[in-house]
Amino acid sequence: MRTLTEQLSQYAEYHRDKRNVATHFVGIPLIVLAIAALLSRPAWPVLSGAFLLTPAWVLFALATLYYLWLDVPLGIGMGIVSALSAAFGEWAASRSTPTWLAIGIGMFVIGWAFQFIGHVRYEHRKPAFVDDIVGLLIGPLFILVELMFGLGLMRDLHDAIETRAAR
Repeated sequence: MRTLTEQLSQYAEYHRDKRNVATHFVGIPLIVLAIAALLSRPAWPVLSGAFLLTPAWVLFALATLYYLWLDVPLGIGMGIVSALSAAFGEWAASRSTPTWLAIGIGMFVIGWAFQFIGHVRYEHRKPAFVDDIVGLLIGPLFILVELMFGLGLMRDLHDAIETRAAR
């Protein structure tokens, strides 16, 4: 299995244009929230109804385990993002069916529109997931890492990714 640096470097190769990366800061969160919303039905009460288990919680828990395997601190960060996304999904799923679907489908379509605009208009390259489906999991992690880089954090990881992706 590829390391964190290898995964992010491969993803970064498809995201060299800063304008494309900017569209991903809108598109990826919208897609993640849409998936959380759409997979928050059905819901099964667990622990005497204290918690609702949904396909979204299962998906995000499995994704978080993968992120933790790649890197514990980033995995914790992605775990927080996942929990917040799943909580949003529960909120959306608690609305009427037409509202729930409008939220989920609307965010999904708008999110992917941003993604494709970034790749067609700015990057002039297909999205990373077309060549490697794992790119769908790496995208949200890429956004978190880019945010960290923007704050001046994780410089060693940034430099390693840039060195590999610029080849």
